[in-house]
Amino acid sequence: MQVQAGKYRGRKIRHLPSRDIRPCSSRVKKSLFDTIGVRMDFEGIDVLDLFAGFGNLGFEALSRGARSACFVEQNRQALEVMKSTAGDLGVTAVSRFVMADVNAYLKREDGPYDLVFCDPPYRWEDYGFLVRSIVTGKLLEDEGLLLMEHHASHDFSSMPGYLFHKDYGTTRVSFFTRVPQQ
Repeated sequence: MQVQAGKYRGRKIRHLPSRDIRPCSSRVKKSLFDTIGVRMDFEGIDVLDLFAGFGNLGFEALSRGARSACFVEQNRQALEVMKSTAGDLGVTAVSRFVMADVNAYLKREDGPYDLVFCDPPYRWEDYGFLVRSIVTGKLLEDEGLLLMEHHASHDFSSMPGYLFHKDYGTTRVSFFTRVPQQ
């Protein structure tokens, strides 16, 4: 894995062999960042990377100009590897690392973030809770985006804040925006 664009282009993102962590493929990552780049400027945004794995998406956002990134991962080894990558890239001061279960984190964190990446395991049981917690709570800025990576068999078009999705073989990424509070 490596950073694809921005000031850290070509730099390695450390990782470990793991069956528990499924990094976003290079092809999907390039397409996602091209799609996001049309909708928002990366310069100065705050990013939340949930189920961060080795931080592939958060580090890419930092390379493209994000002001900060918060990485949430419950695997201790993966978190340590992310901290090493942050040191390698010189972004430790603008990175926050949280070892937590994402559901517990969502219940206590307020944000707001301009861009939220959410890449739960494909066997995840409650995608609805994740989406609703993020788009209806205080975690996402008013014009912010949530990107949820999941198996292509899931259809979230009836969920609050749904914008569109993109398919990449068996992988689908659904895009959401914040739902204003009533």
